[in-house]
Amino acid sequence: MNARAPDLRLAGFAAAAWLSSLAALYLSARSGLLVGAVALGGAAVGLVFAKRSPVLWIAVATLIGAGCGAGMTGARVTTRESGPLVALVRAGDPVRVEAVIRDDPRALTGSPGLPPTYLVAVDLRKVGAEDTPPLTLSARALVLAGDPGWRGLLPGQHVITRGKLMAPRGGDLRAAVVSVKEAPELIGRPSWAQRAAGVLRAGLQRACEPLPDDAGGLLPGLVVGDTSRLDPALSDDFRTTGMTHLMAVSGANVAILLGVVLFAMRWTRAGPVTRAVVCAIVLVGFVILARPSPSVVRAAAMGGIGLIGLASGRPRAALPALSAAVAVLILYDPELAADPGFALSVLATAGLLLLAPPWRDALRRKGWPPGAAEALAVPAAAQVACGPVVAGLSGAVSIVAIPANLVVVPAIAPATLLGVASAVLSPVWPAGAEFVAWLAHWPAKWLVVVATYGARVPAGALPWPDGVWGALLLAAITVALLVAARRVVVRRLVLVAALAGMLGALPVRLLASGWPPANWVMVACAVGQGDAIVLPAGPARAVVVDAGPEPDPVDHCLRRLGVRQVVLFVVSHFHVDHIGGVEGVFRGRDVLAVVGPDWPDPPAGRASVAAVAGRRSLHAVGPGWAYALGGLRLAVIGPYEPLHGTNSDPNNNSLVLRAEVDGETVLLPGDAESEEQDELLRHLGGPALHADVLKVAHHGSSYQSAEFLDAIDPAVALVSVGKDNDYGHPNASLLARLARGGARVLRTDQSGDLAAVATGRGLAVVARGAPPDR
Repeated sequence: MNARAPDLRLAGFAAAAWLSSLAALYLSARSGLLVGAVALGGAAVGLVFAKRSPVLWIAVATLIGAGCGAGMTGARVTTRESGPLVALVRAGDPVRVEAVIRDDPRALTGSPGLPPTYLVAVDLRKVGAEDTPPLTLSARALVLAGDPGWRGLLPGQHVITRGKLMAPRGGDLRAAVVSVKEAPELIGRPSWAQRAAGVLRAGLQRACEPLPDDAGGLLPGLVVGDTSRLDPALSDDFRTTGMTHLMAVSGANVAILLGVVLFAMRWTRAGPVTRAVVCAIVLVGFVILARPSPSVVRAAAMGGIGLIGLASGRPRAALPALSAAVAVLILYDPELAADPGFALSVLATAGLLLLAPPWRDALRRKGWPPGAAEALAVPAAAQVACGPVVAGLSGAVSIVAIPANLVVVPAIAPATLLGVASAVLSPVWPAGAEFVAWLAHWPAKWLVVVATYGARVPAGALPWPDGVWGALLLAAITVALLVAARRVVVRRLVLVAALAGMLGALPVRLLASGWPPANWVMVACAVGQGDAIVLPAGPARAVVVDAGPEPDPVDHCLRRLGVRQVVLFVVSHFHVDHIGGVEGVFRGRDVLAVVGPDWPDPPAGRASVAAVAGRRSLHAVGPGWAYALGGLRLAVIGPYEPLHGTNSDPNNNSLVLRAEVDGETVLLPGDAESEEQDELLRHLGGPALHADVLKVAHHGSSYQSAEFLDAIDPAVALVSVGKDNDYGHPNASLLARLARGGARVLRTDQSGDLAAVATGRGLAVVARGAPPDR
C-alpha cells in the first residue's frame, strides 16, 4: 500500500452504520431489527468466501456496519413503540412525569404579548396517571413548557412535572412530547460538572454584558456555544457567509485549545504519550466548561481523533480513528445519524485529514510560505467537505465562504482563548474576567465585520436545489471534480471555467439594478400570511407599514432593500399577522416614530407594539393626520369614524393610508373589509380613493366592496398572502375582477417580494422571486 494513501479500512463500516441507523430511525422497531439481521447474515456468508480478497473484506465490513447500525437503532426504537407508553399517549389524560434534563432549555418566542415556550430535551424515568402506579422506563422525550421555571435548568437535573403526553413526530428516538403549564418540581441537584459549567457560562455572560451587542453576543457562542444573546440577524449573516460553525462548539474550538497546549509543550520535549495525556486533561476541562451536552461531547470526540494519532505516533492512524469514533458515537446514540451538526463535524474533520495535507503540500511545492499554505488549505478543505450538506440545508452555494473563513483565521484563536480565560476567571475575579472579555471582543468584532459584509456581497450565495437530492448532486459534482482534478489539464480547465463564470456573472450582478429595482415606489414584503409594506423615504431610509407575523421575514426584507433607518413605522391594526414581526423592524435599525389606530383591540397586540416602541411611544392617529419627507407624502384617510358590530371590528378600524411617492399614488387599506370600505366611499367619494397601486385589503379575502375597488381602479394590485394558508386567501373571483379592470395582479406567495416601479411609460412590477415556504 502507498505510504501516502489514506487508510480507509474502517470507513465502509462507519458509513454503513451511519446510513443504516438513519434509515432505521424512520422504520418500525421490527423493520429495523429485520434489516440488521439480514445484513449480519449476509456478513456471515461473506466471511466464508472472503479469504484473502480485499474487496470481499470491505463488503463484509460494510455489511457488519449496516447490521450493527440498523440492529442497535431498531433495539432503541422499541422504547419509542412501547405498548404501555403508546397507550398513555393515545389516552391523552393528564400524567405525572419524572424526568432528567438532557440539554439546555431553549426559549421559542411566540406571538407578541405571549410568554415564550421552552423546549426541553429530557429522559423519562417514570410516567403515569395520578391514581395509578407509574410506568418505569428509560425513554427520550421533549417537554413543551410555558412556565419560566423551566428556564435555566441544568442538564442532569431530576424534575417532576404534570402535563399531557402527545405523539412524537418520528425520525428520532423521542417516545413522546410532554405539554406542561406548571413549573417543575426539582429533585436533588445536577452533577458537579454541570454545576461548574453553569457557573462558568453564567460568569462569561456577565463578563460580556458591558460589550456591544454584536461581539458581546457572539463571544459566548464562539467559546461555549451559548447563543442566547446572539442577534438573529447576525446569525443569518454568519450562515450566509458560510461561518455558521463559529457560532457553536465544534471541533475547531477543541483544535485551537489543543494546538496551543501542544505548542507550549513542544518546549518541554515531552513524548507523544505525555502530550496526549495532557491534551486529554485539557479536553475534559473544556467539556466541563462548554457543558457535557451531546453536541459538546460530539465535538470533543472529533477533537480527540488527533490525540489518537498523536499518541500512536502515526498520523495515518487519525482517519481510522475518525471512522471508529463515528461508528461508536452512532451506535451509542443513533439520533446523531440525523443531526446535521454531527454530519458537518465529521465531514470537516475528514476534509482536514484527507484534503488539507495534500493541498498544503502542493502549495508549498509551488513556493508558498508554510503558514500561508496551511491557512488557505485548512478552510478550503473544510468548506469543500461540508459544502454538499450546507447546500442541502440552505438551498444555496456560498462563493464567499472560503475567502471569508480564510480572513477570519487569525481572529479565531485569540477570541476563543481569551473567552475561555474570561470564563475561568469569572468566579474568582469578575473585574479581571470583564477586562479579558473586552480584549476578546476585538477579534470577535473582526468576525462580525467579515460576516456582515460577506453576507452583502453581490451574488455571494448562488441558488441550489435544497434537500437530500441537492446535497447528493453537489457531492457527486465535488467528488468528480476532485478525482478529475488530479490531471493537470482538467485542473486548468476547471480553474478557467470558474474564473470565467465569476468574472462573467459578477459584473452583470454589480452593474444591473438587481434588488431593489431602481425607482421603486412600494415593496410588498413576502412575510407569509401577513402584511409588511415599505415606502422609500430617501437613501437607506423608509416608511414601514405593518410588520408581518414573525420578526425574521420583515427584517430580511428590509435588509434586502438596504433600509438602515425607519423614519416612521405605521401599524394598520393590532392583529398578530400585522404586528408579530415588530421586533424585526427594530432589529439593528433606528426607528424614529411609531403610529397606529386609536382602537384598543386586541389589547395584547397593542401592548406588544408599545413595549417594543419603548421611549418612542405609540401615537394614535386618525383621518387628517399626514406625514411628508422628500418625495413621499403619506396621509390617513380612514376609518372616518369608529365602527362597531361589524364582521371584524379590528379589521374594519384599520388605518387606511394614501401615499404619494414621486408622483405615483399608493393606497394601503390594511385589513379593511366591506363595511369600512363602503363607509369611506360614502364620506370621501370615488375620486378621492383612486390610486395607481393598491395593496389589496385583507390578503385578498372575499370581504371586499366592488364599488370600492372600482373607485380605486389601480394599474397594479399587490396581494400580501401566505402560501397554502388556511383561510382560502386570496379569493379567485376578486383577483379576476381586478384583472378585468386592467390591473396587473401579483401575489407574494407566488412571486416573493413585489416592487411597484415607476418607469417613463407608467408603472411596472418587479418580483424578486423565491417566496418563503409559509
